[in-house]
Amino acid sequence: MSSGTATHCPYCALQCAMTLSPAAKPGAGSPAAETPTPDSPSAPAAPLLEVAGREFPTNRGGLCRKGWTSAALLGHAGRVTEPLLKGSDGVHRPVSWDQALMLVAAAVKDSWARHGHDSVGVFGSGGLTNEKAYQLGKFARLALRTSRIDYNGRFCMSSAAAAGNRAFGVDRGLPFPVEDLDSASVILLLGSNVAETMPPFVQHLQGARDAGGLIVVDPRRSATAAFTGNGGGIHLQPLPGTDLALILGISHVVVHEGLADTAFLEGRTNGHKAVLRSLTAFWPERVQSITGVPATLIRETARRLARSARLAKDEGQGGCYILSGRGVEQHVDGTDTATAAINLSLLLGLPGSARSGYGTLTGQGNGQGGREHGQKADQLPGYRKITDPAARAHMAKVWGVDESLIPGAGLPAVEFLKSLGQPDGVRCLFVHGANVAVSAPDAGAVIAGLRSLDFLVVCDFFMSETAEEADLVLPVAQWAEEEGTMTNLEGRVIRRRRALTPPPGVRTELWLMSRLAELLDAPSTFSDDPRTVFEELRLASAGGLADYSGIDYDMLDAGEAAYWPYPTGSTGTPRLFAGGFAHADGRAAMVAVTPSRRAQRTFASASEPDSLALATGRLLEHYQSGAQTRRVAELSASQPEARLQLHPETAARRGIVDGGLVTVSNERGEVQVRAEVNTAIRPDTVFLPFHFPGAGSANRLTEAATDPISGMPEFKTSRVWVKAVTAEPALAAAAVSSHRKEES
Repeated sequence: MSSGTATHCPYCALQCAMTLSPAAKPGAGSPAAETPTPDSPSAPAAPLLEVAGREFPTNRGGLCRKGWTSAALLGHAGRVTEPLLKGSDGVHRPVSWDQALMLVAAAVKDSWARHGHDSVGVFGSGGLTNEKAYQLGKFARLALRTSRIDYNGRFCMSSAAAAGNRAFGVDRGLPFPVEDLDSASVILLLGSNVAETMPPFVQHLQGARDAGGLIVVDPRRSATAAFTGNGGGIHLQPLPGTDLALILGISHVVVHEGLADTAFLEGRTNGHKAVLRSLTAFWPERVQSITGVPATLIRETARRLARSARLAKDEGQGGCYILSGRGVEQHVDGTDTATAAINLSLLLGLPGSARSGYGTLTGQGNGQGGREHGQKADQLPGYRKITDPAARAHMAKVWGVDESLIPGAGLPAVEFLKSLGQPDGVRCLFVHGANVAVSAPDAGAVIAGLRSLDFLVVCDFFMSETAEEADLVLPVAQWAEEEGTMTNLEGRVIRRRRALTPPPGVRTELWLMSRLAELLDAPSTFSDDPRTVFEELRLASAGGLADYSGIDYDMLDAGEAAYWPYPTGSTGTPRLFAGGFAHADGRAAMVAVTPSRRAQRTFASASEPDSLALATGRLLEHYQSGAQTRRVAELSASQPEARLQLHPETAARRGIVDGGLVTVSNERGEVQVRAEVNTAIRPDTVFLPFHFPGAGSANRLTEAATDPISGMPEFKTSRVWVKAVTAEPALAAAAVSSHRKEES
């Protein structure tokens, strides 16, 4: 295996290191030579590469199921290997690349002529390499001349990013290397089920667990929450949507029991006095009535955090960390909830400390780098604001264009998607690396928007549910077929390396943007060479918050650790905030927050045959919309369909049995899935994974309401009604069979 290609996993932001080597018995033909049949639509070709874990700080040689099986998709029979144009009969048929490019250019020019430049839109992804994310932002603004660009990271990291920028002046998921967690004695994990979403991460929690200091906040007894058992720590199980009140309750105890680090607050923060006053109303007994978490556990959590922080700072023993995830952030008050978590960490004096800290767990593979270099509606490369005159002048110089050619801010993702097909909205859409037909909130409305477009172009390697709606599908290279860089959850820039030649007919997205830029007479230059694009990214990011100017391919290939900001002449920044925060005065900004009226809404109790709180999330076997993992035989066999998790009391009152069919509905839509009855969830809450399309699509039920600061949708708490399906067994079986065929 030592002679193989050293690269990183294509899935989550842990970016586990792996080695890819030629399979012992590669497939007899190219992936394109095999055609899936109706009876076996997911049949894979023989594997082309073998995967081996590689030593790296985040995974230490380990991989999860998704990582071990990641190469299966490279030779998959369902791979798109030539441009596909949808005919009037709704069937996609092959066309040449020349024809495809001419069609795209004509569609863009027609949309410009009839509706203006902002009628063309681009929806990107946190899975794109830094090079592709950077050039996609440039392509949208200079080649397509549109402000309408955003990406699926808006559904993932936007609230954490907004809170981090507000408090610290900069947003980097973990402002310290993940290995720093190994020595912690207490870790508070807010709304993240890492045992399933990024299993190799769990080893970094083991020290806290051994010390009895792993504290997990989750309405379910998730795989991660289960680690708190047998003396491993504490599981706090609040009602969904009440995380903000819970954090304020813990903070109240820290303040009112004299546990706060007052010297840190006075010396390194602004706004702390207002925050202290705002906590008065959140005494533990009141918070218990809101969240359902016992006041005794709220007090015990605060005391453990404070004791650990004090020992780490005063005696150099252990360490104290607060980590947040999507469970507390994917709400209409997600930014305020993340802010409350940051405030708690500042009350304890954690950020910038040698042995403690605060961080947020980035989800997508390049969720960090993908949000730094221009995919966001309001952003330019280097984490610069598009409304900042100095930032615009800098980018105009790097791109060699007049500043007036750079559009202003566009629309955040949910608002962007609501505009699809509307008179003043996006009429011609490019989608790169996203599957919005499954992943966006109120998915039924999004699908209707896709169908109302004048022209939809989807760049993908499989016929995802979004690609099925496209007028034109363009086949692009997969992760092991391209060169580039990624930025993991620690803010560490790493190399993605090509181990395989793409099938004939497949192109890279850099090539596609370069050719279309020529056809659209775009100013500036658009290279199809990743190294050349990265060199331009270095110049573009120089002087910005996310400064990559001191990083190059040679140093990454030599194995050097490169944490941004990494200005030219520096050695990078593995640990932020030791010398101060990124605000002009070097101090952190504390902002008083309180639950909104919406966040304080209640759902019916299980004793009444009424509505329940729906929480959504991930499964161990699947990733994001499942467009990739549902095509891996081993993963699909383990989790072939969506199942609704509900408590035995809740099930019994509705006549629901384990494995039985149920409908889950609200004013936005209805899904039909099987029930999974167990005690790992609260009686007033149900859980549905979001990886599945069609009749099992959780996002048919989620609401497109958004956080007013970040634009984050309300994914985690929706009101639903659950009923047993009373159809005859034969009809019910037919419904499930149809559902499974649609998913495959």
